[in-house]
Amino acid sequence: MTTPQELQQKFWKTLKSDMTMMLGLVGVEESHTRPMTAQVEGDHGPIFFFTSTESSLVQNLGENSRAVAAFAAKGHDLFASVHGSVAVHNDRATIDRLWNTFVAAWYEHGKDDPKLVLLRFEADRAEIWLNGSSILAGIKVLIGVDPKADYKKDVADVTLN
Repeated sequence: MTTPQELQQKFWKTLKSDMTMMLGLVGVEESHTRPMTAQVEGDHGPIFFFTSTESSLVQNLGENSRAVAAFAAKGHDLFASVHGSVAVHNDRATIDRLWNTFVAAWYEHGKDDPKLVLLRFEADRAEIWLNGSSILAGIKVLIGVDPKADYKKDVADVTLN
């Protein structure tokens, strides 16, 4: 049985290595999400995203904006729907710490690019799923066992901290 704490730890660990989330603002543009590269600091966030002043995400950002992010691990063994607050966080020390060649490729003038914006996503809750094998579920159905019973132990609503 997987505990909510184990799912939470697996989520943070997997996000640090896979790094792509679909991020959107709650209630803006029908909560449209777009792929963003997540950079996690510490064991439990915050999550940072480099983006542009020209992005609709930044242009629609308000005070106390709420965001939703979807995450799928590269191996599809973990999924998450994450909720929290998002704000501009153009702290120079944070930009310097997170800057890398992958981010640099997007900004003509490097860290001093006038279009550069760093967003800070404070995730406060998530629903996390471990993916049960569909092959195993199919075998269980064939032998008359309900696969959903086992699956329930691999899903949890967690408070992220």
